[in-house]
Amino acid sequence: MSLKARTPPYLPFLDGTPKFDPNLAPIPKAQWLTPDTEAETWLRDKCLILKMMRANVVGGDLNGAAAEELLALVVEATGRVPNQKMPTALEEAASIVSDDLCLLSAERPHDWRLVAGVLCAPTYWTLPERIGLDLGALHSPVPGGDPELAARVGRIFSGLKPDVVLERFNWTVQASEKHYTPDRPSAAKKQPSDLHLRVERQTIRKLPKTGAVVFSIRISVDPLLPILAEGDTREAFEDAWLGAPEHIRRYKHWSELEPLVAEACRAAAKHPT
Repeated sequence: MSLKARTPPYLPFLDGTPKFDPNLAPIPKAQWLTPDTEAETWLRDKCLILKMMRANVVGGDLNGAAAEELLALVVEATGRVPNQKMPTALEEAASIVSDDLCLLSAERPHDWRLVAGVLCAPTYWTLPERIGLDLGALHSPVPGGDPELAARVGRIFSGLKPDVVLERFNWTVQASEKHYTPDRPSAAKKQPSDLHLRVERQTIRKLPKTGAVVFSIRISVDPLLPILAEGDTREAFEDAWLGAPEHIRRYKHWSELEPLVAEACRAAAKHPT
């Protein structure tokens, strides 16, 4: 199925501007990894990246107790079994869902650290460089991330119950259709048709046996122009895009995209649906 032929699964800008606060909402456990909206468009490519670029996208204790526990939980939640002959438990788990999977553990109370992960669709960062970092270091690139946001996330992790799944969304616009973006795609010499809405659907869940926290990241990438074709949706996007505070726009490098986004909105307004 072509990305251009489908309806985007998530439009988080309908809820307003991007936010850096946790903004986590509980969801039913059955919705943790299903339905997998990206399996058809992304899972095959994800598994190829895992096999061909392994050193760039995996790291940490991939066969530890937490990874084994997560694999069993993913199989139970999805009803799928691994068939890609991956070398470790965490890679097996990641091969059956479109979501990237990261594990955080706290050997000392409240000292949550990234201990393992599979990250095939990075939003402008790489996993190997962050393995072992605590929440403060992980959130330091985000304005207000350390210590404020990191401390709030740490309290959520420590208090999380195994039966609870929390979900949040993050979004941006990029001048590329690619999922695998360790570096931010350049907007130079691009057209409005190159613009894509990139959405991160993030969840956190605590494993009942090991106490590790699973951080899942599902990336959807959809052409922006078709999204803007509907008048009310376009107005909501424009409100969220233009209304974002300057520190968010600066962090997301939106100024580089501003001319293309403005052109896309004007073009869509001329041919509303």
